[in-house]
Amino acid sequence: MTECTSPESDALAAIAQKTQSEPWSRRFSDGETVRQLEQEMLSGHVEGQFLKMLVHMTRANRILDIGMFTGYSALAMAEALPSDGVLVACEVDAYVAEFAQKLFDQSAAGSKIQIKLAPAIATLNQLAEQGESFDFVFIDADKREYVQYFQLLLDSSLLAPNGFVCVDNTLLQGQPYLPEAMRSHNGQAIAEFNQFVAADPRVEQVLVPLRDGVTIVRRI
Repeated sequence: MTECTSPESDALAAIAQKTQSEPWSRRFSDGETVRQLEQEMLSGHVEGQFLKMLVHMTRANRILDIGMFTGYSALAMAEALPSDGVLVACEVDAYVAEFAQKLFDQSAAGSKIQIKLAPAIATLNQLAEQGESFDFVFIDADKREYVQYFQLLLDSSLLAPNGFVCVDNTLLQGQPYLPEAMRSHNGQAIAEFNQFVAADPRVEQVLVPLRDGVTIVRRI
């Protein structure tokens, strides 16, 4: 898959290299709940190019990235935006937000990215109150809040009428297939999210077995 996929930009390669060399085991969230950070949270080359292609295909001009980490997926999508496009990235961890911003500053597309440092739910509520709307939304944050993110998008102006939602980790290492007693808390949350989306008559969706599972959703 990697060999048959267009190569990543130098700026994306720099984010991947810096993320891989960072001692994440020594880092934790600035919030009340410890959040384990690890380099595997990076979207990576193939998924990054997949997201970039989706942005090109949908001709999105405004993107909402829920859960940024070190900014690989955010920058991949920003590279596909037109010159006047905007990507709003939600991130709860101050350390990774600063980490990503320094890397964005070294990229031509990085100026299109605006980081909102706060819990994602708080940022989404604020954006909804301001009447903001987005053509493309990527969800890759707290798995236990996926249903809440999804409901907020559909119950407010956040998702444009012809907008698309792309959701990461919807296969979560196969955990949604396991008996409920064998799932982790995140595995259970993803299983519930997948069922919630499948039962929602407002949307149609497809789950693509790319990396850890990616679900693409559109409002009917």
